[in-house]
Amino acid sequence: MHSYRSKLVTAPDSSETPSRRQFFKGLGAATLATVVLPGCDIRSATPAQNGAGSTYVPQFFTPDEWTFINVASARLIPSDALGLGAVEAGVPEYIDRQMGTSWAVGALWYMQGPFNADAPDTMGYQYQLTPQQIYRLGIAAANGFVQKTQGKLFAQMSTDTQDAALHAIESGQAIFESVPAKLFFSLLLQNVREGFFADPVHGGNRGLAGWKLIGFPGARADFMDWVERDVKYPLLPVAMSGKRD
Repeated sequence: MHSYRSKLVTAPDSSETPSRRQFFKGLGAATLATVVLPGCDIRSATPAQNGAGSTYVPQFFTPDEWTFINVASARLIPSDALGLGAVEAGVPEYIDRQMGTSWAVGALWYMQGPFNADAPDTMGYQYQLTPQQIYRLGIAAANGFVQKTQGKLFAQMSTDTQDAALHAIESGQAIFESVPAKLFFSLLLQNVREGFFADPVHGGNRGLAGWKLIGFPGARADFMDWVERDVKYPLLPVAMSGKRD
């Protein structure tokens, strides 16, 4: 079994799996090329103060949960020769800030029954759990799963064992009693992706790391002349604040 590093963000010299850059391009324009991401209540999120050397104190996650978020994010998008990883780009901060929005408590969703977890995706969200609840229950269940199988918490294991645990959670091989393992993993991966590519005002994409990786111009007023050209965009990306790094 390939590790998450090889599956998702392999260095470009791998002959077996897509490169990190190819993986990100394959995520789709809806995820990669948005300055403001749909689904997250960015209006009520506190603007990030995440300059170089800043220390963010989580407002929602407990210390143990915060450790899990950081370690899991680092495995999903690790730092490598192509650029910064999720932790260095402030993704955990992005996730924690989103937990303070109305989106995280399901205020933007229809949350009345009946609920049918086996319904097709076209029927919309089918769980009673809010994002806050999914994270709180999911992290506890993930640590309980690895504690039972490995005798350690997730953050205490080797990176290879962490990758194997993430695969088990993603596939549903790990059985969680309080929340579906696949649902927890899906939300975590979605938020890690968002935090890596959202505008830095939301806490992630520090130093515009995600945009620089894929060559996205950001909030520039006009770059349509370059859309159809099969060449690298020559200018650095620009955040909504006007910052270029």
